Amino acid sequence: MAEIWNTDTGEAVFRSRDAVKNLRIKVRIERVTSTAAFAQHLQKQVLSRQERGDIELETLTSQGQKGDNEEEVEVGWQEKLFSQYEMELYQSDGACQTPLDRQYHTEVKALSRTKSRKNQRIFTYTDHDRYTSCRPLHQARDSSDLLIANKSQPTFLAERMASVRHRRQERRTMDCSVPKTKIINYEPTEEFVKNSHVVNNTMQTMHIMADLSSPGKLGQKENECLLVTIKTDGTGTVIIKPDFNKGKEPYRIVTDCQRKEVWRLTIENVSTAMKPEEQEREISMYKDLYVRHKEYLNSLVGQDFEMPPLGILRYVMNGEIISAKGFEYDNLYIHFFMELPNNWSSLPFQSLSGVTQTCRSKTLGKENVSFFSFPFSFEAFYMCEKESEESVPQWPVLYFRVLSLDSWQRYRTEGYGYLLFPAIPGKHTVSCHTWRPLQIGAVSSLRRFFIGGSPELEDHSYVRIPGTFKGERLSRFGFRTETTGSVTFNLHCIQQSRAFVDASVMKKRRQKVFDHLGGFSQQGAVCTILEAFQRARKKMQDAREGLPRDLINTTSPLTIQSNA
Repeated sequence: MAEIWNTDTGEAVFRSRDAVKNLRIKVRIERVTSTAAFAQHLQKQVLSRQERGDIELETLTSQGQKGDNEEEVEVGWQEKLFSQYEMELYQSDGACQTPLDRQYHTEVKALSRTKSRKNQRIFTYTDHDRYTSCRPLHQARDSSDLLIANKSQPTFLAERMASVRHRRQERRTMDCSVPKTKIINYEPTEEFVKNSHVVNNTMQTMHIMADLSSPGKLGQKENECLLVTIKTDGTGTVIIKPDFNKGKEPYRIVTDCQRKEVWRLTIENVSTAMKPEEQEREISMYKDLYVRHKEYLNSLVGQDFEMPPLGILRYVMNGEIISAKGFEYDNLYIHFFMELPNNWSSLPFQSLSGVTQTCRSKTLGKENVSFFSFPFSFEAFYMCEKESEESVPQWPVLYFRVLSLDSWQRYRTEGYGYLLFPAIPGKHTVSCHTWRPLQIGAVSSLRRFFIGGSPELEDHSYVRIPGTFKGERLSRFGFRTETTGSVTFNLHCIQQSRAFVDASVMKKRRQKVFDHLGGFSQQGAVCTILEAFQRARKKMQDAREGLPRDLINTTSPLTIQSNA
């Protein structure tokens, strides 16, 4: 029997450009057990006796049995169909307390007078009814909950979204006598979280219900059953639970009464289909709308794409100081500035320095990490005056200093570092290690701990190569340093030049200066490799100094030849 029923009672989401008022749904319920089976069996016996001439059909059958066992109703969006309980409730004027109740009273009187009521068991609750705004969904018997083979419980989110309006009506103002220190509950219970955390529901809701009471006992609230729930918002989204049958097997509903009646539920979409000529007219209207919107955007942006002057490379970088870790003290902040080499320039209003906010560190694993997430932007222009193919252009450098702040607002230098701007466009994540000058003796450590302060560099460019250095060799003999932590950067680099367009579109030979610029990426990569190789070579030479003489003589020296 389970194979002839549709057990997929999940909700379906639809998107429509048309007004939701055009939605029409046909709902059909039919009893398949107990009284219905007995009525069908009795009707077969009557028909067989009528064929033999033993009895007439009118003596044993009644017109009300078919209406008790099945019903089919076509419902529109927010169309109100009264139940038997509401028909009896709104008969008297004393039950009317709101303008909506008085409106229902007038409609019920008109239905009773004209006897034009088209439903008996199937009825609806609109978005303005008490069921939608006051009664939680979990108190109604859903058709998906009445499936024997597939029972489910409403989720926490469904309960909160269904009862949000009811809880807002019962919300009380805060008593001013309560001290402000008790506003925050540091140890909330599960019930407190469930009742306090509210998700606002902005959708309009409609419920199609059914009264599954026994024949002659219609109008009992405990026998109401939720058949279909329809929700929609202002963007054209329509949510229906359960979905339309679409040729599949009907849904099964089992009542909770002693007889355990089984009902068959069928849901169909009977909305009026759009005519072909109307559909073509709508498509052309949307196309015209999109064209007008595109023209409007083009008028805002303009047709001319901004390009740098001829012979100039524009370099734009949007960066972010992500985090710093491995430093001795807490409450860190970073001071940074950019250095522009020769042939580089920036805009007059361009800021070449900045300071981050002070950030406390948190423990992650075995290290203390401070998360800054500090954004900065930089724009510069390069114009080569000397067209030499042998020289390698220098890229801008970002120097930074990490400092810590104590409770007396005194700062200490935690480390110096630098970042060479990437020569390759795109996204780069770089971690820069830092160091700080070290002074021998316990006095320096005590001064650093108690009164703050530490040895500092007069020229921050000394971290790499000082800008004033013109010699061949830079000696740092006797300069004591201490390795500290590291700072992580996230960089997004953009390069723009007319030479790139000329080379790809016009197929012309680029200028000699931009032949240089075009090879920036490769040359920058080669320079990075050479610097890493030199550092590795120096470490290897330092390691060889501690080896025995006989082992050193058997080792060939490490050399490299570069054509850069």
